[in-house]
Parts: sequence; C-alpha cells; structure tokens
Amino acid sequence: MSDLLNKLRWRYATKKMDAAKSVPQEKVERILEAIRLTATSSGLQPYEVFVVTNPEIREQIKANAWNQAQVTDCSHLLVFAAWDDYTPERINKMFDLVNEERGFKNEGWENYRQMLLANYPPRGAEVNYQHAARQAYIGLGSALIAAADEEVDSTPMEGFDPAKVDEILKLRERGLRSVILLPLGYRAAEGDWLVNLKKVRRSREEFITEIA
Repeated sequence: MSDLLNKLRWRYATKKMDAAKSVPQEKVERILEAIRLTATSSGLQPYEVFVVTNPEIREQIKANAWNQAQVTDCSHLLVFAAWDDYTPERINKMFDLVNEERGFKNEGWENYRQMLLANYPPRGAEVNYQHAARQAYIGLGSALIAAADEEVDSTPMEGFDPAKVDEILKLRERGLRSVILLPLGYRAAEGDWLVNLKKVRRSREEFITEIA
C-alpha cells in the first residue's frame, strides 16, 4: 500500500503529454480491467468506455474540448459514456447475466430485480442518466488509481461539449451519453507548468472526521 500511495503522490493532472510516447497495450488493458471490475450501484454497470486512438476522431473531439492538447497528444483517449436511461431491458439483461454466471436463481435477488424494475424506469430518463453518470465517475476513480499504479499519466476532463462528442462517436444511437474524457499517456519532458509543483491537499484533520 505504501508503494501505491507514493504513486498517487506522483500522479497529477498532466497538462502536456509527449505525443511520441505510446502506452504499452498491456498497461492499457490492465487499466481497462480495473474499470470493468469497479463497483457500481446494484451491479448494473450502467456505462461503457470507448478507447479512441483514431487521429481524425481525436482531432474532432479536441475541437469540441477547448482545444486541449492532451486529447490528441495522449496515447489513448478514454471516453466514459453512461446509459441514457434505465430501461427494463437493460436491468433484466444484467440480472439475467448474474443468474447465468452463478448458475442459480436466488429469491432475494429476484425480489431485488422487481424492486428496481418498479422504481428505476418510472423516475424518468434524465434522473436515470444522472445516476448512471455518477457510476461512471466511480470507474474514473479506479482508472486514475490504476493508471498511477502503472506509472501512466492521465488527465480527467469535463471541459468538452458532451452533445458534440455524442455526435462524433454516435453515442445516442447506442443509448449512451458522454460523461468525462480521460487521456492516457506520458508527461512531456518540457512545457508542463504543473509537473514540478508541490501536490497540495487539505490536511487529514480538515478532510477527515472520525465519529466513534
């Protein structure tokens, strides 16, 4: 754990990436697997991750992301896209998958399925999308930690036009909406104003409250 904490101290939101350096595929796969294994509410996994390496598509995304250079200078651009709604079909698909993989049905689990079916779809698409988007942020956290563990630089980005990215990646046709971008790559040797600055966080006393 001490090694992981040191790597988290090492990581920062990289402002300039070295476009000549590519992240080995095995490292990317481990980061993606960490995201896939991340906890989600009711185990529904209500988001997907797109790995964009196509230069033309990344240029289009960059133009709709305040021209942030990391989008095109990174090795792999991850796009987290959440379900646009919780539908009965999506809920049932995940519950059926659990039953299939475990090889049995559980009465409590089936009762829980019915509870979700009765409560989630009627809430409306926007409420459900916002809930799904929060699940994507949990995956983002895992990605940041996994990338640090692999000594891969990353930069979480909310500064983009989601509607334009949805259009570029044809997400709406798949019932998805973009939530956040995460470029993966390696920090440039020069030109990043943030790289050598001290990491600053609130003190433990100010940040953590223990209730015994």
